[in-house]
Amino acid sequence: MEGRGKAIGSAAAKKATSKRSKAGLQFPVGRITRFLKAGKYAKRVGVGAPVYLAAVLECLVAEVLELTGNDACDNKKTRIVPHISCRTRWCSVLGF
Repeated sequence: MEGRGKAIGSAAAKKATSKRSKAGLQFPVGRITRFLKAGKYAKRVGVGAPVYLAAVLECLVAEVLELTGNDACDNKKTRIVPHISCRTRWCSVLGF
């Protein structure tokens, strides 16, 4: 009966990896999945939809932070919060 069942220590002690780390993202894919399911947007939510949505949101946030950070740096300011609305209002890159 040796060699059957789970091995003790090696394969049984694997740490669970999150969907976020598998996709290489910073945004929480599991939380977006939960929100999509709770929001009654569709009867079923595919496995790739929250990953794609998290990637799109991450790209948009990175673009906004880069633009507002550059704007704040040009004005010799350290805070970017006042510059977010000014920068995104007239941004051609974001399509507004």
